[in-house]
Amino acid sequence: MRKFQLLILLVILFTQSGFAMSGNMEKATLGGGCFWCTEAVYLQMKGVVSVEPGYSGGHDKNPTYEEVCEGTTGHAEVVLITFDPGVVSFSDILEVFFQIHDPTTLNRQGADVGTQYRSVIFYHSEEQKAAAAAAIRKVNESRIYPRAVVTEVSPATIFYSAEKYHHNYYSLNQSKPYCRMVVAPKVEKFQKLFKELTK
Repeated sequence: MRKFQLLILLVILFTQSGFAMSGNMEKATLGGGCFWCTEAVYLQMKGVVSVEPGYSGGHDKNPTYEEVCEGTTGHAEVVLITFDPGVVSFSDILEVFFQIHDPTTLNRQGADVGTQYRSVIFYHSEEQKAAAAAAIRKVNESRIYPRAVVTEVSPATIFYSAEKYHHNYYSLNQSKPYCRMVVAPKVEKFQKLFKELTK
């Protein structure tokens, strides 16, 4: 009986705290440069249940960070986002994606250069594929960037989770120069532009 009462109490607390979930979670796999940046931003987003940094889109099995950094595995640094579509839509996730990195620079984000830093959307359904195409058209038509979007749109393949020290990297390493100069401005931009989507 006590376990049942505890379960009811937890449900009430989650509901009152705004963390109630629809139960139908979806996945999104995105690459927008260094995964420390994308992970840090999406961890701030309402409706996002988890964000896992990793590697996808390449040909080597079980790649290491060092191997991916060499640019020979074909993998991109990505984040696997689990989100509640009852709270936030895939289109919302893409809108944020196209604001927090430059989708017009091929295989590059700032000083991070190589195919491992390419802009990429690995779609998990035909609906996501269509949403990605629509989002790219919207960005191009809005002319918020001086050049056309070069973001790759490909079907999701095997996702390899990154080494543990990459997980929650920004929160654990905020004082490091890269976090202060590169990650923090992206998080701040998200919080400024998407106040309604910030936890």
